[in-house]
Amino acid sequence: MSTGLDGDVAGSARGAGITKLDRVVIRFAGDSGDGMQLTGDRFTSEAAAFGNDLSTMPNFPAEIRAPQGTIPGVSSFQVHFADYDILTPGDRPDVLVAMNPAALKANIADLPAGGTLIVNTDEFVKRNLTKVGYDANPLEDDSLAAYQVHQVAMATITQGALAETGLGKKDAERCKNMFALGLLSWMYHRPTEGTEQFLREKFAKKPDIAEANVLAFRAGYYYGETTESFATTYQVAPAKLSPGTYRQITGNTALAYGIVAASQQSGLPVLLGTYPITPASDILHELSKHKQFGITTFQAEDEIAGICAALGASYGGALGVTSTSGPGVALKSEAIGLGVMTELPLLVIDVQRGGPSTGLPTKTEQADLLQAMFGRNGESPVPIVAPQSPADCFAAAVEATHIALKYRTPVMLLSDGAIANGSEPWLVPEVGDLADLGVEFATEPNAPDGSGEFWPYLRDPETLARAWAIPGTAGLQHRIGGLEKADGTGNISYDPDNHDRMTRIRQAKIDGIEVPDLRVDDPSGKARVLVLGWGSSYGPIGAACRRVRKQGHAIAQAHLRNLNPFPKNLGEVLKSYDKVVVPEMNLGQLALLLRGKYLVDVISHTKVAGLPFMAEELQDVLTGVVKGVDA
Repeated sequence: MSTGLDGDVAGSARGAGITKLDRVVIRFAGDSGDGMQLTGDRFTSEAAAFGNDLSTMPNFPAEIRAPQGTIPGVSSFQVHFADYDILTPGDRPDVLVAMNPAALKANIADLPAGGTLIVNTDEFVKRNLTKVGYDANPLEDDSLAAYQVHQVAMATITQGALAETGLGKKDAERCKNMFALGLLSWMYHRPTEGTEQFLREKFAKKPDIAEANVLAFRAGYYYGETTESFATTYQVAPAKLSPGTYRQITGNTALAYGIVAASQQSGLPVLLGTYPITPASDILHELSKHKQFGITTFQAEDEIAGICAALGASYGGALGVTSTSGPGVALKSEAIGLGVMTELPLLVIDVQRGGPSTGLPTKTEQADLLQAMFGRNGESPVPIVAPQSPADCFAAAVEATHIALKYRTPVMLLSDGAIANGSEPWLVPEVGDLADLGVEFATEPNAPDGSGEFWPYLRDPETLARAWAIPGTAGLQHRIGGLEKADGTGNISYDPDNHDRMTRIRQAKIDGIEVPDLRVDDPSGKARVLVLGWGSSYGPIGAACRRVRKQGHAIAQAHLRNLNPFPKNLGEVLKSYDKVVVPEMNLGQLALLLRGKYLVDVISHTKVAGLPFMAEELQDVLTGVVKGVDA
């Protein structure tokens, strides 16, 4: 028995050649041309179809094609699947599949002693070994003695299996990733029908390639059955999840579906004005498939054109959406300010990545919070919403849209690379349970002076939102723009008192947005230490807290979705604990805001490695804080 990666006890039961496990972490790693993302995604899909709870972490190089066989060109996909509720993709793999020496060298340090290592021996030739700095073949010395090593000539066996297909050696060798998938599918009793169907559909226009991949997949499966190298197979039972319809979903796909749902619930067409940027581009790709739901996607020539088109759509009575990453937010900042001044609904999605500048395009970070909060000229407040996991992106998109429409404001939605590319099961909501986002447009003049004019800046007394009139509505002629507006009439105004009043009204509108109170998870009710997070730190924090509690310590956890405005009870919650720990994948941005607003000396724990927190590292930090308080 050992402690599971998500804090639960990982157990096993051995039968006749079958070991039953409650959780497994597998990492596929190879060259960026080896198809590791496809291999991992297919294994994940079968785990989802089988009913396991799961969480994934794709990891790929920023270069379009790094030099083959080099460490910078290594691509990997980690999947954690279990028969219980899990929170993270796992800290370390139980099984590492290494397709070449570079993949082995880049990932072997993460494999714990006793872990299973499956190696494609065909790539372990002198040239490839030298390329990554191996003086000797690690498969032939004692450097891997701590692991259960299985050497498999994947390329050779795959070529043999495809010998009668007529494919050339190079094309046949490309199917070795499917051989690896077949072998792992046999080892863990995964279904095979779905993968074979997927391959035939994916390569429908090239049936010879489709059949070759199916044959390679079967060859890997049968190799596992017939070889004596693998004496044991493993079973992970389906998880006991809440009843309902589930599907595997990534964060970017969930955001796209949330936007589609918001369009349907509001009755408004959507225009996504955007410019492709890693790791946000898949939002554009997914939304472009849903024209039948009133979704229009516009791939603009640059970031500025994308957001301006979206803002123009909102002016015209649609729901304007733009998606980007941190560098794109910097370019969009003036247009976001225009949205604040014109008080139009706009959804701005920032899928954060490592920075500054181009930074780490394919790695994750949470370092755009202060940019979202303050990154515009003048007093330019906007609400900020942050999903906590891939599946949560759907609800976050709907909530952010609700705020944008109800309060007539741009809204920042802060996802990040770990959420965007990661996946997990998503409980598909019932349509009847979705919020009504219906909007009432102005239909008649509203001037209080009886002039029969339309004043665009008369406000709802509760929300402070201004009236929204579709251009062309008879009798509602009006103009808006970037210059300061006179209260009520919307005329251009340089009056100092008016500017002061309008600035305070815009701030009061954001401050008055109704957001749910912060909920605290404190099972014992005796915790003196609170861990507060936001965004994708939710899973690692939750897993670390489980571990700390299993050690017999009391600890509380809370997670912020609404970062502007903060929940009204946040100050009270913070002051009710002796210590507050705030883990962030930045240098302490939320901690800075909390200290400034609530005068609470939070303990900031930071990481900017381009990788998510590991539960084990947070466990060590939190245990130290708890012991210090209890001493």
